[in-house]
Amino acid sequence: MNPLIRPSRLAPGARVAVVAPSGPVPEERLRAGLDVLRGWGLDPVVAPHVLDRHGELAYLAGTDADRVADLQTAWCDPAVDAVLCARGGYGAQRLVDLLDWEAMRAAGPKVFVGFSDVTALHEAFADRLGLVTLHGPMAAGVDFIKNARAQEHLRATLFEPESVRTIASTGSALIPGRARGVTLGGCLCLLAAEVGTPYARTSARGGLLCLEDVGEETYRLDRYLTQLLRAGLFEGVRGVLLGSWQECEPYERVRVLLLDRLGGLGVPVVEEFGFGHGEGALTIPLGVSAELDADAGTLTLDEPALR
Repeated sequence: MNPLIRPSRLAPGARVAVVAPSGPVPEERLRAGLDVLRGWGLDPVVAPHVLDRHGELAYLAGTDADRVADLQTAWCDPAVDAVLCARGGYGAQRLVDLLDWEAMRAAGPKVFVGFSDVTALHEAFADRLGLVTLHGPMAAGVDFIKNARAQEHLRATLFEPESVRTIASTGSALIPGRARGVTLGGCLCLLAAEVGTPYARTSARGGLLCLEDVGEETYRLDRYLTQLLRAGLFEGVRGVLLGSWQECEPYERVRVLLLDRLGGLGVPVVEEFGFGHGEGALTIPLGVSAELDADAGTLTLDEPALR
């Protein structure tokens, strides 16, 4: 697995577009997130349909056509330096086959940020655009609005990426050791749902696989991991980073499952690394070469995430 193209870092005055590829966005949280972005010296612009709600499928932020138009228009606008997702939920998968990937590729690389349901887009951006993306807090997310650590780590990644080349967590080794590879992954249930779809990743060979999820019973997490194991995704993986398991069963139970399913891989595994749906989530670049030290709980990037 080779590292991907790194977009350019942001500078004060950069224009960032906020889009809603998944679920409906609470207006008050969006306003608060925009205030944070303006406080960083950015120029945020809200896509036309961010506050929409689908008339019949209330879990979607507007129709597929409108959500895909917002994302593609923002990406292809030469005045936009970064595209930030407003929130997760569900719906990003529905957009992957509707986007004009040739037009987006022609628009050139730029920064893309999101997590949770946005995992489907991270995977598509890696496959279709060959682009490094940021698994990080979203503009209308509660954690982004209220948590200083989440804000600062994303801000540093966007503006001063060399200052966060080593991502230090409070995590510990589920399976000790060090490993080198290219970062990939995201929300576990989305990765499992991608199996068998067009252009889906068939293996994480040579990769450092990042996994987290929210609100899932342990047997469901078992199902997702078993699906990925049976599909061959873990073949050749170099190491695994485990993020948050917010609103799942008590972590002691989840930990037993993680050890059961991942312990036989023969690679380092670090737990509670601090990315995902937990409080103060760290921003993890996807598509970069890095070294994982499970014992120290660190991920050291070979190069800054952004140029």
